[in-house]
Amino acid sequence: MRLPSSLSFLLDEAICSPGADAFLMTLGARLVADGLPLAGGALTQAAPHPIIARRTWLWRADTDRVIEALGFGFAGPAGPEHGNVGRDWLAGLSAGAVQEDFVGAPNPAGGDAPDGAVLAWAATRPFSSPESELLHEAARYAAAPLAVLAARSTLAALLETYLGRRSASQVLAGRLRREPGETIQAALLFADLRGFTELSESTAPQEVVAALDNWFDRVAGAVHAFGGEVLKFIGDGVLAIFPIGERDAAAACDAALRAVAAARAGMDHLDRSRASQGLPPLPFGTALHVGEMLWGNIGTADRLDFTAIGRAVNLVSRLEGLCRPLGRTVLLSGAFAAETTQPLVPLGEHKLRGIAAPCPVFALPE
Repeated sequence: MRLPSSLSFLLDEAICSPGADAFLMTLGARLVADGLPLAGGALTQAAPHPIIARRTWLWRADTDRVIEALGFGFAGPAGPEHGNVGRDWLAGLSAGAVQEDFVGAPNPAGGDAPDGAVLAWAATRPFSSPESELLHEAARYAAAPLAVLAARSTLAALLETYLGRRSASQVLAGRLRREPGETIQAALLFADLRGFTELSESTAPQEVVAALDNWFDRVAGAVHAFGGEVLKFIGDGVLAIFPIGERDAAAACDAALRAVAAARAGMDHLDRSRASQGLPPLPFGTALHVGEMLWGNIGTADRLDFTAIGRAVNLVSRLEGLCRPLGRTVLLSGAFAAETTQPLVPLGEHKLRGIAAPCPVFALPE
């Protein structure tokens, strides 16, 4: 028996798709080749992610392009977050009909399936009975490859959540042994709360955790917003990088400065909120440097962790330690200062613990 091109793809090739976007684009093209009058398609899946509840990929037949829409949060079937983005988008494309199928068993409760997958298609005219039946068959055949793609996505999301993008990619690549790792040229940011030990000893643990979460939200959120990556949470400290490669050193340093400005604004707002609740402020220090570091696996033969090694890492962490003695919130190394045209306050050269040569230190205007 000769199967339609779309079903052959789902049986023999779909499981090797690099992602849901490629899966949807190829399946849509195969269905068109099988004679279906498609204007577009949509694939919606639940997302195992801390803040993203659902992911929807949208394919247009005329451009053969796929875009992605994200659904944040989940408030149950009645909530606005749970609307079917794919169905709504396809309705705007369709001059004929929209057909939607649950992949696998339908939701027994009716309505959208928050934990499953949905394939939907828009047509340039109403579907005939054989065409509609082929789409139903495609949804049935799609269950196995989509389950594999969902498992891969779950693994990647879990690793990125706990390890970050850079480390997660190394684990997914199968690097399970102690290795030298990769050399990274980057603008480095190290930020640390001041007086955290005293806070943790005088405050209930739940309040300490809430304070840490609020602090990390603001500093790490700012880093991610400007294209940086958090490498490590170290107690109440954060080590982040703005890699040099696709952008030059000056652009990476500019992004780091923008992130610092956003973090300071966020912490200022947080401190005012804490003051209104009778809570103490959360002072912090931040250091910026630009240089080279090594990122790789260390540990025992069967228990590994990723860490950053190198003079640049030592320097930026030691530099942050000068924030309190110098009465500054943000300090910059001479190497970082040389990459920016922003007005800075020179603070002379300082000897940093573990660093042989004195380091020129600069500050942002307070």
